[in-house]
Amino acid sequence: METKKLKFDYVLLTNIILAASILVMDVCLIVLGNAYVFKSIDSALFVASGIANLVFAIMAKEERSRLFKYFMVIGLVFACIGDILLIDGAYFIEGAIFFAIGHVFFFVGYSLLQKLCWRDLIIGLIIFAIALVVILAVPVFEFQNMLAIVIVYAFIISFMLGKAISNAFSKEYKIGNLIILIGSLLFFLSDLMLLFNVFTNFDTNVFSILCLALYYPAEILLACSIYYKDEKLTENENLKKIVEKSEKN
Repeated sequence: METKKLKFDYVLLTNIILAASILVMDVCLIVLGNAYVFKSIDSALFVASGIANLVFAIMAKEERSRLFKYFMVIGLVFACIGDILLIDGAYFIEGAIFFAIGHVFFFVGYSLLQKLCWRDLIIGLIIFAIALVVILAVPVFEFQNMLAIVIVYAFIISFMLGKAISNAFSKEYKIGNLIILIGSLLFFLSDLMLLFNVFTNFDTNVFSILCLALYYPAEILLACSIYYKDEKLTENENLKKIVEKSEKN
C-alpha cells in the first residue's frame, strides 16, 4: 500500500508541476504577448503532459483501453502543431486543419472507451445545429471565403464534444469521462471565443483572453485523462469493495 501511495503522489506531483507551468505560460501569453515564445512553450508542455501520463499509465501496467491513450497523445500533438501554426495568421487554414485532425483522434479515443451509439449521433447533431445557427445567423461575423472551413471544423468539434457528453452517461470510467467532458467543453468554448476574435471587428481583446483562458486548461484535462481515466476508477472500485466488506462484517 505504501508503494502505491508513493507512486500516486509522484504522478500527482508531476501533473501539478506541468499544469502549473502551462497556466503560468498562459498568463504570460495573455499579459505579455510574444506568442512565438509563450505559445510554443505552452503547446510543448501539454504534449509533454500527455506523454508523461502515457508513460505513467504504461508503468502502472494498465491494459484496458490502451489504444485510447495513444490516440489522445496523437490528438495532443496535432493540437500543438495547429496551435503553433495559428500564431501567424497567414497559416490559419493549415492550423485549423491540424486542429480538426486532432479532434478526430480525440473522437476515436473517446469511442474506444465507449462504443458508438445513436446517442452520440443525436447529441453531436444537436450541438452542430446550434453551432450552425451561431455561424450563419449571427450578423457580426465576416467569414468571406472561410465559411466552408469554419462549418466543416464546427461539424468535427461538435461530434467530438457530443461523444464526450454521451460517454458521461456511461457507468464505466466515470471519473475519466467527467475529465474528458470538461476538457472537451472548454475546448469547444475556446474555439467559439476564437471565432469571435478572428471573424468579427469588435474593438476588444476580451475574446482573445477568454480563448486562451479556456484552451490551455482544456488541454491539461485531456492530457491528464490519459492516466486518471483508469487510476481513479480502480481506486473507487477498491474503496467500494472495502466499504461493502465492512458493512457485511
